Amino acid sequence: MANPTYTHLLSSLGEQKQLSLLGRIQRGIEKEGLRCEPNGRLSQTPHPQALGSALTHPSITTDYSEALLEFITPVFDNAKDTLQFMHNLHQYSYNNMGDELIWPASMPCIINGEKSIPIAQYGYSNLGQLKHAYRHGLWHRYGRTMQAIAGIHYNFSMPEEIWPVLYKEQYQTQPDAEQLKDFISQKYFGLIRNFRRNSWILSYLFGASPAVCSSFLEGQAHELDTFKDHTLYLPYATSLRMSDLGYQNNAQAELIVCYNSVDNYVSTLSEAVTKPVAAYEEIGLQGEDGQFKQLNTSLLQIENEYYSDIRPKRIGNGDEKPLQALANHGVEYIEVRCTDINPFLTLGMDETHIHFLDLFLTHCLFSDSPEINNDEYREIKANQHDSVMQGRNPELELRKNGKSIGLRQWGNELLAELSTLALSMDEAAGNQQYSSALAQQQAKLDDDSLTPSAQYLAQMQEENLEFAQLTLKLAKQRAEEFNQPLDDTLNQEMQLQAQQSLMQQAEIEAGDQIDFPSFLKQYLAR
Repeated sequence: MANPTYTHLLSSLGEQKQLSLLGRIQRGIEKEGLRCEPNGRLSQTPHPQALGSALTHPSITTDYSEALLEFITPVFDNAKDTLQFMHNLHQYSYNNMGDELIWPASMPCIINGEKSIPIAQYGYSNLGQLKHAYRHGLWHRYGRTMQAIAGIHYNFSMPEEIWPVLYKEQYQTQPDAEQLKDFISQKYFGLIRNFRRNSWILSYLFGASPAVCSSFLEGQAHELDTFKDHTLYLPYATSLRMSDLGYQNNAQAELIVCYNSVDNYVSTLSEAVTKPVAAYEEIGLQGEDGQFKQLNTSLLQIENEYYSDIRPKRIGNGDEKPLQALANHGVEYIEVRCTDINPFLTLGMDETHIHFLDLFLTHCLFSDSPEINNDEYREIKANQHDSVMQGRNPELELRKNGKSIGLRQWGNELLAELSTLALSMDEAAGNQQYSSALAQQQAKLDDDSLTPSAQYLAQMQEENLEFAQLTLKLAKQRAEEFNQPLDDTLNQEMQLQAQQSLMQQAEIEAGDQIDFPSFLKQYLAR
């Protein structure tokens, strides 16, 4: 089997007139944001009815909390359309939220104890009760406060037409359907392994959560510094969101999920969904009021409970659960989960960020990706931890193949590797957007004061504002940008979609044939 080198692969795509395929990368965004009151405190109101049903609306839903909005775009082949759709969702929501704001940072607004974080409601259907009970399980296992953190999930895939080209390049033959399915999964898992090796650089470049309101860690031990009266921070932190700060338990810390193949990944996570944990058995399944405290007493209630900075994904058919869909049909796309919301940007991310992610992920896909052994697994975890807690420390050393290397030295080597690919992707896109995105990240590596985490702390200190005060000020700026009237036709379309989602929820509720305990038993048995 010939394993083409990086540059050879790019020149081969060029010779075959297939380079344009790199200009048709598929992407979508899922962005979370807490609703808060004008004073910066967490909203206590239900999900606004005008936004439709959180259970069935395809683009506006909630995550853990009733107050934690989640906006979801369809799949687009360019960054501009993706962000425009996201902008429309924000605008429509602001037009239907009264005087409430969407908190523009990953770390939460002012919280009055964890009980003030309302768990999301999805109606009376069995499916709605399943989603609600799962969130109760997260509360009892990890605490509610942890679940109020917001982020941006970036979904990425290559256009379908590129896969037969890449397969033929590697094997010198045309694949049948089964071979192509396995090849695609194999390449995406290679991407994931390389991503995990190098994702520390994303924390440095884009981490935007170096500080947190002290209400987030009320009554908990921590090693953060204090700024003014109500702000906790670390001077070199990049992304406290991606740390294990605030977790009530660390049961998942022992879980080693294998990313060396689909089969390994599915089997390790499947085992976690069925492995009982004594501490969770003590919690019990139901309270005296009949409310389910959790879906089961396993290490994971469902596979989505596993916290990871990246996931292989496949949209299932009908009743397939996510792991079944992956096992049956292979990987369809990749979900990157380590992106903080940048409070200085209207949408929390911009075209430059998207173009760099596309470049970085394509590099991860096209590069050789040996399997990860236990030693490297530990290195990766240590690098991830160090980069989020002290990524801007000029003295920071990471571990690479058993040896120490400065974060900036490794970062410079990595960005240099991306330059050839950036030129090819520019050619495919017909402009310089990838080289430009790369140059902007190089500038941050050369001068850490340009990173969002450094800018956030600098502005906090310059203006002598608490984390909550500065973020509230930025929230009001964002609200001004979104509080503009929507185009009439678009507004009517979005109103209709919201109404249809409410009708759809009512139909699901009317269609249930069995009670919830029976439904849950069947669901877990699948």
